[in-house]
Amino acid sequence: MSSSVSTSRGMLPSARLDAHGSNSGTPGSFGQSVPEFNDTDETGLLSVSWNQDHGCFAAGTTHGFRIYSCDPFKEIFRRDLKSGGFGIVEMLFRSNILALVGAGTNSQYPPSKVVIWDDYERRCIGEFSFRSDVRAVKLRRDRIVVVVEHKIYVYNFTDLKLLQQIETLANPRGLCCLSHHSNTFVLACPGLQRGLVRIEHFGLNMTKLIKAHDSHVACLTLTMDGLLLATASTKGTLIRIFNTMNGTRLQEVRRGSDNAEIYSIALSPNVQWLAVSSEKGTVHIFNLRVRVVGEDSSNHSITAQGPAPFFRNSSNSLDALISPNAGANPGSSLSFMKGFLPKYFSSEWSFAQFRVPEDTQFIATFGSQNTVIIVGMDGSFYRCSFDHLNGGEMLQQEYHSFLKKGHLES
Repeated sequence: MSSSVSTSRGMLPSARLDAHGSNSGTPGSFGQSVPEFNDTDETGLLSVSWNQDHGCFAAGTTHGFRIYSCDPFKEIFRRDLKSGGFGIVEMLFRSNILALVGAGTNSQYPPSKVVIWDDYERRCIGEFSFRSDVRAVKLRRDRIVVVVEHKIYVYNFTDLKLLQQIETLANPRGLCCLSHHSNTFVLACPGLQRGLVRIEHFGLNMTKLIKAHDSHVACLTLTMDGLLLATASTKGTLIRIFNTMNGTRLQEVRRGSDNAEIYSIALSPNVQWLAVSSEKGTVHIFNLRVRVVGEDSSNHSITAQGPAPFFRNSSNSLDALISPNAGANPGSSLSFMKGFLPKYFSSEWSFAQFRVPEDTQFIATFGSQNTVIIVGMDGSFYRCSFDHLNGGEMLQQEYHSFLKKGHLES
C-alpha cells in the first residue's frame, strides 16, 4: 500500500464560520464546476458525520455536500457539483477546512483520493492519493488521519508530511477515532487481532492494546481528552468503557439481548452519559459510573444538572466509581444472584430510550441540558430530551427533514 501527496501553495489559516451561518470568501469554483443549486434535483444522502465538538454535522450527498448547525438547527452552506457527490465529508471543528472523498459515481474525485478543501478560498490546498478506496478521514488541528482497508496514515497538517503508518486488521468500516484536546493526542483503531483495539498515546510515545471483545469491533469512540474508550462488537449487545492508559475495563452496559449492528456510540462532554444507536430502531442512553480523578479536579465545575460524580481534567489518572446518582441504569431483578446466574441477569440496561424508524441508519450525540441529537440517513433531524433523574422514554422537542425544500418547517 502506498500513498502520494500534492499541495497547492501550502496550508492556509482557518477562517471560522460566522454566527449567522454564512461563510465569506472570494468567488471561486469547486474543481471545474459549481452549478447553482436546483431544488427540483433529487438529492440522495451518502453520509452524515459530526464535527469534533458535535455542534455541527456534515452531509455528503449525491450532488456535493452540505453543512448544518445543530443548535439552532440551520443549514450553514452547501456546495454542489455536476461531477457527482462525496461519500466522506469531514469537518475541522467550525472552520473553513474540510476533508472530502468522492463517491464512486464522482467522475472528478475518486474514492481513493482525499481532498483537503479550503472553502474560504474555494480551492483545494492538498490531496492524498491511494491505491485503494479511503474508508475514513479524521482531522485534528495538527493532524490528518486517513484510513484505508488495512492501514492508517497519520500526516502533519501544516506540511502534509507522513508521520506514521499503522497496520490494522481488515477495517471496511473505517474505524478510527482521535482525541481533540490540544495537549493530548490519542488515536484508537482496530488492532491486528479480532476484538483488539490499539491505542496510540502519541504525546507519551506509548502503545496500549486492549482486548475489548471476543468478536470483531464494530464501533468505538474516545472522550475529547482520549482517556476513556467506549466500544461495541459486531454482536452489538454490550458496550464497554475502558481506561486507555492501562486498559482497565471500567463499566459494561447492555443494549439488548438480540444481536444488532451498532451505528454510533457517543459520550457526553461531562462523561456522565453514553448514547448508542443501532439497527433495532432505538437510541439508548446509559448512565456512566466512571470519573476522571487528578490533582486539579477541584478546579473543575460539574456542568450536568443534578448530582453527578464526574470531574473532567487533563490528568492521566482514571478511577472507576460506583455512582450514588439517583439516575442509575436499571438492572435485572435477579442481579443479587450475580455469580450464580448467566451474565445477562446482572446486566445494566439503558436509562432512557427514543424510538426511530428501523429501516434507516441513525447517529446520535449529546446536545445541551440533557438533550440528544439524532441524525438519520433519510435526512431526518431529531432533538430529544431525557429526564436525568428518572429516565424512561425521551421526549421529542424538534424535528426537521433537512434534504427537502423548506426543511426548516418542523
